[in-house]
Amino acid sequence: MPYANPQYLVETNWLEAHLGDANLRIFEVTGMLAPGWVNTARERSYDKGHIAGAAFLDVASARSVLSDPHAPLRWTWPTQEHFEAAMGQAGVGNDAHVVLYASTAGQKIYNNTMWCTRAWWIMHHFGVRAAVLNGNLEKWVAEGRPVSVSPRAYPATTFTALPQWRRGLASKEDVLAALRDPRSACVVDALSTASFAGTEPLPDGRKRGHITGAVNVPMHVLVDRETGVFASADDIRVHFERAGAIPAKKVITYCGGAIAATVDAFALALLGYTNVAVYDGSLNEWGLDSSLPMTDLSSAHA
Repeated sequence: MPYANPQYLVETNWLEAHLGDANLRIFEVTGMLAPGWVNTARERSYDKGHIAGAAFLDVASARSVLSDPHAPLRWTWPTQEHFEAAMGQAGVGNDAHVVLYASTAGQKIYNNTMWCTRAWWIMHHFGVRAAVLNGNLEKWVAEGRPVSVSPRAYPATTFTALPQWRRGLASKEDVLAALRDPRSACVVDALSTASFAGTEPLPDGRKRGHITGAVNVPMHVLVDRETGVFASADDIRVHFERAGAIPAKKVITYCGGAIAATVDAFALALLGYTNVAVYDGSLNEWGLDSSLPMTDLSSAHA
């Protein structure tokens, strides 16, 4: 079956054909984090070659343009005022069509897809008409399409957000409510099976394992490991059905810091599911609170 919302993905041939569109805004959002959660991708990726006409937008730094600089947790959603200012400065008005892509820059190809979906998830819910480039920079380059080393900046403008932007966002209280009503809601862990089981350690002293009652749909099963292309609608549906997340009326996705969780949320949006939210605090919040339930399936920590 086809995607219910194919407009959320664009293909390389479409993008090349529309490079001259006046309202098109292309952003590279590669994430290459250095100590201190600083994104070094502009120097290490974008400056070395990017899609012709694309600008760089840092969404990966802990205090990026799409994060609340005053929040206690990394990568917390921005306020409406912060987001509107960030879009205006980036040259994104309400009539813009934004295309987001990333480069692997030597990393696992699906890992940078999560920065595209992170930016898309926030932009989409604030009212930006946005899409993700299927296959990212690697597919573009492999097909011999135009690249550049010249930086690009779009003229500043103004942006007005949708008033219902919070619908894509879930809190700790929302997760607890979903766990109390598993027949109508499902909490989905987007991290690896090893992380879900507890055999993979987490940073910052967070507890191992997963939120008790959650199911696991690792983000990397939704994106081809070699090409960065999203799985078919049928394959995406199968992964969520096997986990028991479909046909839940509401789905909340989470991960370590609400980044990988957006891959799962984006995939569900492709299928047409609208009652989906990303737990903003994710394990950055839940995993450090001893009062909140977590399950560790590993034999070493049973």
